[in-house]
Amino acid sequence: MTGVTATLLISCPDRKGLVAKIANFIYSNGGNIIHADQHTDFSAGLFLNRVEWQLDGFNLPRDVISPAFEAIAKPLEAKWEIHFSDTVPRLAIWVSKQDHCLLDLLWRQQAKEIPAEIPLIISNHTQLKYIADQFGIDFHHIPITKETKAEQEAKQLELLEKYQIDLIILAKYMQILTPEFVSKFSQIINIHHSFLPAFPGANPYQRAYSRGVKIIGATAHYVTADLDEGPIIEQDVVRVSHRDDVSDLIRKGKDLERLVLARAVRLHLQNRVLEYDNRTVVFA
Repeated sequence: MTGVTATLLISCPDRKGLVAKIANFIYSNGGNIIHADQHTDFSAGLFLNRVEWQLDGFNLPRDVISPAFEAIAKPLEAKWEIHFSDTVPRLAIWVSKQDHCLLDLLWRQQAKEIPAEIPLIISNHTQLKYIADQFGIDFHHIPITKETKAEQEAKQLELLEKYQIDLIILAKYMQILTPEFVSKFSQIINIHHSFLPAFPGANPYQRAYSRGVKIIGATAHYVTADLDEGPIIEQDVVRVSHRDDVSDLIRKGKDLERLVLARAVRLHLQNRVLEYDNRTVVFA
Protein backbone atom coordinates (compact mmCIF):
# COMPACT_ATOMS: atom_id res chain seq x y z
CA MET A 1 0.00 0.00 0.00
CA THR A 2 1.34 3.40 -0.99
CA GLY A 3 -1.26 5.60 0.73
CA VAL A 4 -2.50 8.76 -0.95
CA THR A 5 -0.50 9.84 -3.98
CA ALA A 6 -0.26 12.85 -6.26
CA THR A 7 0.03 12.45 -10.03
CA LEU A 8 1.48 15.08 -12.33
CA LEU A 9 0.70 15.06 -16.05
CA ILE A 10 2.78 17.51 -18.04
CA SER A 11 3.61 18.33 -21.64
CA CYS A 12 5.99 21.04 -22.83
CA PRO A 13 8.49 21.84 -25.57
CA ASP A 14 11.35 19.38 -25.35
CA ARG A 15 14.67 20.53 -23.89
CA LYS A 16 17.48 19.16 -21.77
CA GLY A 17 17.04 18.64 -18.04
CA LEU A 18 13.25 18.32 -17.89
CA VAL A 19 13.22 15.00 -16.02
CA ALA A 20 15.72 16.39 -13.51
CA LYS A 21 13.67 19.57 -12.94
CA ILE A 22 10.47 17.65 -12.25
CA ALA A 23 12.14 14.98 -10.10
CA ASN A 24 14.02 17.61 -8.13
CA PHE A 25 10.79 19.47 -7.34
CA ILE A 26 9.43 16.30 -5.75
CA TYR A 27 12.69 15.24 -4.07
CA SER A 28 13.47 18.68 -2.64
CA ASN A 29 10.04 18.72 -0.98
CA GLY A 30 10.46 15.30 0.63
CA GLY A 31 8.47 13.29 -1.91
CA ASN A 32 9.02 9.67 -2.89
CA ILE A 33 8.35 8.88 -6.57
CA ILE A 34 6.65 5.53 -7.06
CA HIS A 35 5.85 5.67 -10.81
CA ALA A 36 7.38 7.70 -13.62
CA ASP A 37 7.04 7.48 -17.37
CA GLN A 38 7.86 9.79 -20.24
CA HIS A 39 7.74 10.14 -23.99
CA THR A 40 9.29 12.55 -26.45
CA ASP A 41 7.50 13.21 -29.73
CA PHE A 42 10.43 14.38 -31.83
CA SER A 43 8.25 15.36 -34.78
CA ALA A 44 6.28 17.74 -32.56
CA GLY A 45 9.27 18.69 -30.40
CA LEU A 46 7.20 17.82 -27.36
CA PHE A 47 8.08 16.19 -24.02
CA LEU A 48 5.28 14.34 -22.20
CA ASN A 49 5.57 12.98 -18.68
CA ARG A 50 3.54 11.27 -15.96
CA VAL A 51 4.98 11.06 -12.46
CA GLU A 52 3.28 9.82 -9.29
CA TRP A 53 4.58 10.27 -5.75
CA GLN A 54 3.51 9.59 -2.19
CA LEU A 55 2.00 12.44 -0.21
CA ASP A 56 3.00 10.86 3.08
CA GLY A 57 6.03 12.86 4.17
CA PHE A 58 5.69 15.42 1.38
CA ASN A 59 6.48 18.86 2.79
CA LEU A 60 3.97 20.91 0.81
CA PRO A 61 0.27 21.00 1.73
CA ARG A 62 -2.05 20.05 -1.14
CA ASP A 63 -3.23 23.60 -1.75
CA VAL A 64 0.36 24.77 -2.11
CA ILE A 65 1.59 22.10 -4.55
CA SER A 66 0.05 23.63 -7.68
CA PRO A 67 1.18 27.23 -7.02
CA ALA A 68 4.66 25.97 -6.17
CA PHE A 69 4.91 23.87 -9.32
CA GLU A 70 3.61 26.73 -11.46
CA ALA A 71 6.85 28.58 -10.77
CA ILE A 72 8.68 25.71 -12.50
CA ALA A 73 6.13 25.05 -15.25
CA LYS A 74 5.69 28.62 -16.49
CA PRO A 75 9.23 29.11 -17.86
CA LEU A 76 8.90 25.69 -19.55
CA GLU A 77 5.71 26.81 -21.38
CA ALA A 78 4.11 23.68 -19.98
CA LYS A 79 0.55 22.40 -19.92
CA TRP A 80 0.07 20.43 -16.73
CA GLU A 81 -2.37 19.14 -14.14
CA ILE A 82 -2.08 17.51 -10.73
CA HIS A 83 -4.48 14.86 -9.39
CA PHE A 84 -4.80 13.20 -5.97
CA SER A 85 -5.57 9.50 -5.65
CA ASP A 86 -8.20 9.94 -2.93
CA THR A 87 -10.32 12.25 -5.10
CA VAL A 88 -13.34 10.26 -6.30
CA PRO A 89 -14.57 11.43 -9.75
CA ARG A 90 -18.28 11.61 -10.49
CA LEU A 91 -19.45 10.09 -13.77
CA ALA A 92 -22.60 10.46 -15.84
CA ILE A 93 -23.42 7.64 -18.24
CA TRP A 94 -25.45 8.52 -21.32
CA VAL A 95 -27.33 5.78 -23.18
CA SER A 96 -30.02 5.22 -25.78
CA LYS A 97 -31.52 1.71 -26.06
CA GLN A 98 -28.55 -0.68 -25.92
CA ASP A 99 -27.64 -1.89 -22.43
CA HIS A 100 -24.42 -3.90 -22.80
CA CYS A 101 -21.92 -1.08 -22.17
CA LEU A 102 -24.05 0.45 -19.42
CA LEU A 103 -24.35 -2.82 -17.50
CA ASP A 104 -20.66 -3.58 -17.90
CA LEU A 105 -19.64 -0.21 -16.46
CA LEU A 106 -22.06 -0.51 -13.55
CA TRP A 107 -20.87 -4.03 -12.71
CA ARG A 108 -17.24 -2.91 -12.83
CA GLN A 109 -17.99 0.10 -10.65
CA GLN A 110 -19.69 -2.13 -8.07
CA ALA A 111 -16.68 -4.48 -8.19
CA LYS A 112 -14.45 -1.44 -7.54
CA GLU A 113 -12.65 -1.86 -10.88
CA ILE A 114 -13.74 1.68 -11.75
CA PRO A 115 -12.83 4.07 -8.89
CA ALA A 116 -15.67 6.54 -9.28
CA GLU A 117 -19.19 7.45 -8.28
CA ILE A 118 -22.00 7.13 -10.85
CA PRO A 119 -24.90 9.27 -9.61
CA LEU A 120 -26.54 10.01 -12.97
CA ILE A 121 -27.78 8.26 -16.12
CA ILE A 122 -29.20 10.32 -18.98
CA SER A 123 -31.05 8.83 -21.94
CA ASN A 124 -33.04 9.98 -24.93
CA HIS A 125 -35.26 6.91 -24.42
CA THR A 126 -36.92 5.27 -21.41
CA GLN A 127 -36.06 1.60 -22.09
CA LEU A 128 -33.10 1.44 -19.69
CA LYS A 129 -34.66 3.21 -16.72
CA TYR A 130 -35.17 -0.14 -15.00
CA ILE A 131 -31.39 -0.62 -14.87
CA ALA A 132 -30.91 2.75 -13.19
CA ASP A 133 -33.63 1.82 -10.68
CA GLN A 134 -31.98 -1.54 -10.04
CA PHE A 135 -28.65 0.14 -9.24
CA GLY A 136 -30.20 3.06 -7.32
CA ILE A 137 -29.02 5.70 -9.78
CA ASP A 138 -30.98 8.78 -10.80
CA PHE A 139 -32.33 8.47 -14.36
CA HIS A 140 -33.30 11.45 -16.51
CA HIS A 141 -35.16 10.99 -19.76
CA ILE A 142 -34.32 13.82 -22.16
CA PRO A 143 -35.72 13.12 -25.64
CA ILE A 144 -33.89 14.80 -28.51
CA THR A 145 -35.20 16.08 -31.83
CA LYS A 146 -33.56 18.37 -34.34
CA GLU A 147 -35.86 21.18 -33.25
CA THR A 148 -35.32 20.72 -29.49
CA LYS A 149 -31.61 19.82 -29.45
CA ALA A 150 -30.33 23.18 -28.16
CA GLU A 151 -32.98 23.37 -25.45
CA GLN A 152 -32.40 19.78 -24.34
CA GLU A 153 -28.63 20.16 -24.27
CA ALA A 154 -29.12 23.15 -21.97
CA LYS A 155 -31.08 20.85 -19.62
CA GLN A 156 -28.29 18.28 -19.79
CA LEU A 157 -25.71 20.90 -18.86
CA GLU A 158 -27.85 21.92 -15.88
CA LEU A 159 -27.94 18.30 -14.69
CA LEU A 160 -24.18 17.95 -15.06
CA GLU A 161 -23.72 20.99 -12.84
CA LYS A 162 -26.34 19.85 -10.33
CA TYR A 163 -24.73 16.41 -9.94
CA GLN A 164 -21.18 17.85 -10.03
CA ILE A 165 -20.17 15.56 -12.89
CA ASP A 166 -16.50 15.31 -13.85
CA LEU A 167 -16.76 12.94 -16.84
CA ILE A 168 -19.47 11.93 -19.31
CA ILE A 169 -19.37 8.43 -20.77
CA LEU A 170 -21.34 7.95 -23.97
CA ALA A 171 -22.16 4.25 -23.57
CA LYS A 172 -23.92 3.76 -26.92
CA TYR A 173 -25.65 7.14 -26.78
CA MET A 174 -26.78 7.35 -30.38
CA GLN A 175 -26.84 11.12 -30.65
CA ILE A 176 -24.32 13.64 -31.97
CA LEU A 177 -23.39 16.33 -29.46
CA THR A 178 -23.24 19.85 -30.82
CA PRO A 179 -19.96 21.78 -30.93
CA GLU A 180 -21.57 24.29 -28.54
CA PHE A 181 -22.15 21.55 -25.95
CA VAL A 182 -18.62 20.15 -26.30
CA SER A 183 -17.14 23.64 -25.87
CA LYS A 184 -18.94 23.93 -22.52
CA PHE A 185 -18.22 20.40 -21.26
CA SER A 186 -15.25 18.72 -22.88
CA GLN A 187 -14.55 15.74 -20.59
CA ILE A 188 -16.43 13.14 -22.63
CA ILE A 189 -15.48 9.59 -23.64
CA ASN A 190 -17.34 7.84 -26.46
CA ILE A 191 -17.32 4.22 -27.60
CA HIS A 192 -17.53 3.76 -31.36
CA HIS A 193 -18.25 0.37 -32.88
CA SER A 194 -15.49 0.31 -35.46
CA PHE A 195 -11.70 0.44 -35.64
CA LEU A 196 -11.45 4.15 -36.33
CA PRO A 197 -10.66 5.85 -38.62
CA ALA A 198 -12.42 3.09 -40.59
CA PHE A 199 -16.19 3.38 -40.81
CA PRO A 200 -16.95 6.52 -38.77
CA GLY A 201 -20.57 7.55 -38.27
CA ALA A 202 -23.63 5.30 -38.38
CA ASN A 203 -24.00 1.59 -39.24
CA PRO A 204 -20.32 0.58 -39.25
CA TYR A 205 -21.08 -3.15 -38.90
CA GLN A 206 -23.30 -3.14 -41.98
CA ARG A 207 -20.69 -1.17 -43.92
CA ALA A 208 -17.91 -3.48 -42.73
CA TYR A 209 -19.92 -6.52 -43.83
CA SER A 210 -20.50 -5.04 -47.31
CA ARG A 211 -16.75 -4.42 -47.64
CA GLY A 212 -15.94 -8.00 -46.67
CA VAL A 213 -13.54 -7.03 -43.89
CA LYS A 214 -11.55 -9.69 -42.04
CA ILE A 215 -11.32 -7.83 -38.74
CA ILE A 216 -13.72 -5.56 -36.89
CA GLY A 217 -12.89 -3.29 -34.00
CA ALA A 218 -14.03 -0.85 -31.35
CA THR A 219 -12.58 2.52 -30.43
CA ALA A 220 -12.88 4.61 -27.28
CA HIS A 221 -12.02 8.25 -27.84
CA TYR A 222 -12.50 11.70 -26.40
CA VAL A 223 -15.33 13.65 -28.00
CA THR A 224 -14.59 16.75 -30.03
CA ALA A 225 -16.66 18.93 -32.34
CA ASP A 226 -15.69 16.65 -35.26
CA LEU A 227 -17.71 13.42 -35.36
CA ASP A 228 -15.67 10.34 -34.35
CA GLU A 229 -12.38 12.18 -34.83
CA GLY A 230 -11.39 12.92 -31.22
CA PRO A 231 -8.15 11.68 -29.63
CA ILE A 232 -8.13 7.88 -29.40
CA ILE A 233 -7.62 6.35 -25.96
CA GLU A 234 -8.05 2.60 -26.56
CA GLN A 235 -8.81 0.19 -29.43
CA ASP A 236 -9.07 -3.54 -30.03
CA VAL A 237 -10.02 -5.90 -32.85
CA VAL A 238 -11.38 -9.40 -33.44
CA ARG A 239 -11.20 -11.53 -36.58
CA VAL A 240 -14.30 -12.26 -38.64
CA SER A 241 -14.78 -14.42 -41.72
CA HIS A 242 -17.00 -14.85 -44.78
CA ARG A 243 -19.20 -17.12 -42.64
CA ASP A 244 -20.16 -14.22 -40.34
CA ASP A 245 -23.25 -12.22 -41.20
CA VAL A 246 -24.09 -8.77 -39.82
CA SER A 247 -25.63 -10.22 -36.65
CA ASP A 248 -22.39 -12.12 -35.96
CA LEU A 249 -20.38 -8.94 -36.42
CA ILE A 250 -22.66 -7.11 -34.00
CA ARG A 251 -22.42 -9.92 -31.43
CA LYS A 252 -18.63 -10.05 -31.61
CA GLY A 253 -18.42 -6.27 -31.68
CA LYS A 254 -20.44 -5.84 -28.49
CA ASP A 255 -17.86 -7.86 -26.57
CA LEU A 256 -15.14 -5.53 -27.86
CA GLU A 257 -17.16 -2.40 -27.11
CA ARG A 258 -17.56 -3.37 -23.45
CA LEU A 259 -13.90 -4.18 -22.99
CA VAL A 260 -12.48 -1.20 -24.88
CA LEU A 261 -14.75 1.31 -23.14
CA ALA A 262 -13.95 -0.08 -19.68
CA ARG A 263 -10.21 0.08 -20.38
CA ALA A 264 -10.46 3.67 -21.60
CA VAL A 265 -12.48 4.83 -18.62
CA ARG A 266 -10.08 3.17 -16.20
CA LEU A 267 -7.05 4.71 -17.92
CA HIS A 268 -8.66 8.14 -17.79
CA LEU A 269 -9.57 7.81 -14.12
CA GLN A 270 -6.03 6.67 -13.30
CA ASN A 271 -4.75 9.85 -14.96
CA ARG A 272 -2.71 7.93 -17.50
CA VAL A 273 -3.82 9.79 -20.64
CA LEU A 274 -2.22 12.93 -22.05
CA GLU A 275 -3.82 14.66 -25.06
CA TYR A 276 -1.95 16.66 -27.66
CA ASP A 277 -2.48 17.52 -31.34
CA ASN A 278 -5.67 15.41 -31.42
CA ARG A 279 -3.63 12.40 -30.27
CA THR A 280 -2.95 10.75 -26.93
CA VAL A 281 -0.05 9.30 -25.05
CA VAL A 282 -1.30 6.54 -22.74
CA PHE A 283 1.06 5.74 -19.86
CA ALA A 284 0.00 2.15 -19.14
